Amino acid sequence: MAKHFDKQFKLDAVQYYHDHRDRGLVGCAKNLGISQQTLSRWQKELRDTGDITCRGSGNYASDEAKEMAALKRKLHDTEDALDVLKKAIGILGN
Repeated sequence: MAKHFDKQFKLDAVQYYHDHRDRGLVGCAKNLGISQQTLSRWQKELRDTGDITCRGSGNYASDEAKEMAALKRKLHDTEDALDVLKKAIGILGN
């Protein structure tokens, strides 16, 4: 299972690599407990975009997408509960 790192860890890891270039990418990654490919990807993303994305659990593209999914789940659960109550009223009403 893939590990998930928060944004601050990713930024700190890239900064650690820049501060300790004498250890190389492999040495820094090993010290941090991550693969060299992961550290390289974070460094490239920060260099290319100026930021590192951190999607969090659920792999949502943004916080808005994550919130939207949660609201949809809540709406679905509420609609299910309403259907159960309607059936119960129909049974008890007869």
